[in-house]
Amino acid sequence: MATRIRDIMTGSPTAVSPELDLVTVARAMRDEGIGAVLVSDGDDLMGLVTDRDLVVRGLAAGGDPGATRIGGLASSVTATVGPDDPLEKAAQIMRERAVRRLPVLEDGRPVGIVSIGDLAIERDASATLADISAARPNT
Repeated sequence: MATRIRDIMTGSPTAVSPELDLVTVARAMRDEGIGAVLVSDGDDLMGLVTDRDLVVRGLAAGGDPGATRIGGLASSVTATVGPDDPLEKAAQIMRERAVRRLPVLEDGRPVGIVSIGDLAIERDASATLADISAARPNT
């Protein structure tokens, strides 16, 4: 059983420039089968954007998909974990801050993302959330 973030995180997270438009980022998420990207300027983490952010903060807010810059849709990163932190730390932060994903930083650089689904699969693979999280994405 895994005890550290590095054992369950998604490594090599996709990071995008804040200058990219909504359509470009949406296509990258589709092509990579992911629901979140980090927004960064080089190694400087600026935020996180989910597929839901694209819809709610971008499209539903009336943004032009080809002109809306992803940096304006990004949620500020208010918490992170390190790859050697215990799983319990991620669970506690997610619970306290009501977030579903946490960037994983090592020496100040993004090296992964850990999600609530990752924790669910590790803690109880037979739980409903684990089943949903382990399922292949709809394409």
